[in-house]
Amino acid sequence: MGELIQQKPVKLIASIIFKDKEVLADAEGKLKKLYGPGEELELTLPFDKTDYYYPEMGEPLERKLICFKKLVNKEKIEGIKIASNRIEDLFKNGGKRSINIDPGYVTEAKLVLLTTKDYTHRVYIGRKIFAESALFFQNETFNPWPWTYPDYASDEMVGYFNKVRALYMDQYK
Repeated sequence: MGELIQQKPVKLIASIIFKDKEVLADAEGKLKKLYGPGEELELTLPFDKTDYYYPEMGEPLERKLICFKKLVNKEKIEGIKIASNRIEDLFKNGGKRSINIDPGYVTEAKLVLLTTKDYTHRVYIGRKIFAESALFFQNETFNPWPWTYPDYASDEMVGYFNKVRALYMDQYK
């Protein structure tokens, strides 16, 4: 029989898709109010590998990646996705989102994203939230799975998450 062990805390990240920089700043402020200050490590890229959000949010869109200094307990991680959805709702215009916040976390072994949408590779974690392993760490770098979104598999994003992992590893020691 396996032994139940206390889980290590994780490095919280957020991927924010936006068009309006003022909405981004307001939403980011609300996230930091909930989860504490962010690390100086940030990355902003064009969101141009899919047009999925264009009908709802317009175009052009950008993606900003942030991570938080404080490690979080993953026992109730689904609550972070629920909170990010509430923040999205604050900025709706005519019933349409003007910002999309996808939280997740980094461990020494993987990047996990949280979502409300079920799919073959996603695992239900409670409270209508699913988790998916988007990248796995092997051979000294993060690597994509066959289902990983193309932007998360890009050199820029993999490089960013390698740096987040290094922060996590230093912090967890």
